[in-house]
Amino acid sequence: MSRAVAVLRPEPGNAATAARIEAAGLTAIRMPLFAVRAVDWALPDPARFDALILTSANAPRFAGPGLDALANLPVFAVGPATAAAARARGLTIAETGDGDGAELVATLTERGFTRALLLGGRERRVHAGGVVAETITVYASDPLPITPQVADALAGTVALLHSARAAQRLAEIAGSTRASIRLAAISDPVAAAAGPGWADIAAAPVPDDAALIALARRLAD
Repeated sequence: MSRAVAVLRPEPGNAATAARIEAAGLTAIRMPLFAVRAVDWALPDPARFDALILTSANAPRFAGPGLDALANLPVFAVGPATAAAARARGLTIAETGDGDGAELVATLTERGFTRALLLGGRERRVHAGGVVAETITVYASDPLPITPQVADALAGTVALLHSARAAQRLAEIAGSTRASIRLAAISDPVAAAAGPGWADIAAAPVPDDAALIALARRLAD
């Protein structure tokens, strides 16, 4: 019997990932660890920048109407989901990365950009400096309360990790169930953030939902 797969990412991504898991014939446990909300931000002069960096799909989802004024900037997105969310807001994708934010910044540097604007979350890992002229917080991910009884439902599951924050939060709440949980992480750095002591842990070959779910299917057997 296959293990259930615990989806820990915030909504609306949680429901979308859970639906894909169920379509693959597995049982999904929907347990978002964070709730995403928009943060008020001031629009800078678009003329100051030569590119827009988006390291999460939540940035275009929650940026609000101010994002429209940046539509002329070429967008560098960290992955397919972020690129899709940006296109849905009318932005033009210059490149979609297959790594993390640091690799995306390196790509901009190689291509000669020097004044990029990054829109991201409150706990972002990429900050101003070098090719990134300015970073602006447009959303925040707030922890949701998880009781020990709810955390016990993770025992014997495959837990999906879409971010380092989720990995760290899971490590905090897993308690005695840690040794029974297998982890499917979206990247090697996310896997490392979970720490040791799990039943198994592996990282997807590319940082997207399809690869992560394929990995979860393997770990669930």
